[in-house]
Amino acid sequence: MLTSLLPTTMTMTMLPLWQTAHTRAPAAVMAVETAAPAFSPAEFDSVVMGTYGRFSLVVSHGRGCYLWDADGKKYLDFAAGISTCCLGHADERLINAVNTQMQKVHHVSNLYYIPQQGELARKLVDSSCADRAFFCNSGAEANEAAIKLARKHAATVLGAKQPVIITALNSFHGRTLTTITATGQPKYQQGFGPLTPGFEYVPYNDVDALRKLVRKINGGLFNRGRKLAAIMLEPLQGEGGITPATQEFFQAARELCDESGALLMADEVQTGMGRSGDFWGYMKHGVEVDVLTTAKALGGGVPIGAMLCKEKANVFKPGDHASTFGGNPLACAAGLAVMDAFDQDALLDNVRARGEQLRAGLELLAASTGMVREVRGWGLIMGIELTEECGFLAADVVAKLMSAGMLTVPAGARVVRFVPPLVVSEQEITEALEMVGSALKELGPVASSS
Repeated sequence: MLTSLLPTTMTMTMLPLWQTAHTRAPAAVMAVETAAPAFSPAEFDSVVMGTYGRFSLVVSHGRGCYLWDADGKKYLDFAAGISTCCLGHADERLINAVNTQMQKVHHVSNLYYIPQQGELARKLVDSSCADRAFFCNSGAEANEAAIKLARKHAATVLGAKQPVIITALNSFHGRTLTTITATGQPKYQQGFGPLTPGFEYVPYNDVDALRKLVRKINGGLFNRGRKLAAIMLEPLQGEGGITPATQEFFQAARELCDESGALLMADEVQTGMGRSGDFWGYMKHGVEVDVLTTAKALGGGVPIGAMLCKEKANVFKPGDHASTFGGNPLACAAGLAVMDAFDQDALLDNVRARGEQLRAGLELLAASTGMVREVRGWGLIMGIELTEECGFLAADVVAKLMSAGMLTVPAGARVVRFVPPLVVSEQEITEALEMVGSALKELGPVASSS
């Protein structure tokens, strides 16, 4: 039965690890022709839950900023596992780090000291305004940890009986029960009630609404012991349409937290790890945060997440929170390889240069086609919002680009998101812009640029 799930007419025979630890990626795997049956989507769908609306693409392998499907078609990957494969595919350092660590020890309990975890924590702390790190496996878990920390801080430091966390409308913080409650989009919450209590929402970038809501929570005559525990924001909303926060909004949140003793928490799951052009997105806003969360690019595609906090928010005691797999040696080895790449390859410089190139090219397309209402984003997290008059949606552009050999993902009905690996080259940005231009012109009439 399982053989029918193989993606190609080949099976993969692994070389012994000792032969692969210091070799290039293509030598790490040998393809052996067999008579294995072709991949069957129907068979796949019969055993895997239908939680994704999947494209028909079956990925075979990758290298750098490119993927190949089971039929040998090549794709320029500007999705990067949705902002995850920051070093691209089959990066030698990542392969070698994971292979080397796997031969030593890949998992032990957090009841014991894990040197790789401490080393990665030090690098993350040194890159940010934080003092401590907690490791987990995903962005949702990191945000769960942040929410628990905020509640514990509110109870033990602020004396709150009913702590309230403010998040933004159109935000996205994860798929667990509590993080869908934190997510300010009802479509993710439908059918999963009763939701976790203690959350209030405010329009993104609306300073007056934020101040009014904080006053209501903390100063209401009949607030029944409610008290602001935290304001949790994305520095740039990813799923909410590649919409950056304004400095005024983040700075107002900082001031309100300082006045009330609440924690300012930044969800950096998509914006962190250099994607914005700064190492962390909150740095764009000229403030420091008390808590930040990261995942996605932290392991370059190997599952790992982290919640970082300042010492004043470090209220967890043994037994308050834990993760079986969080911070295991294998995942931390991957995280260390990613952190090392920032220094070795000057990745932030590349993100800034290629981000400027991408923005400039998209703005030229917006001017020449008349189909793009706005280009927005930072660094290598960029989006184009389509006009209502163009007659097609982001999903149509994504499908057209996939057909042409380029992978992107939507960020809402009218926004196409571009999140390539951070190692993307000038030539690859140029190639992407040419493909996007062709897709827009094929989907709709070309407007006059005069």
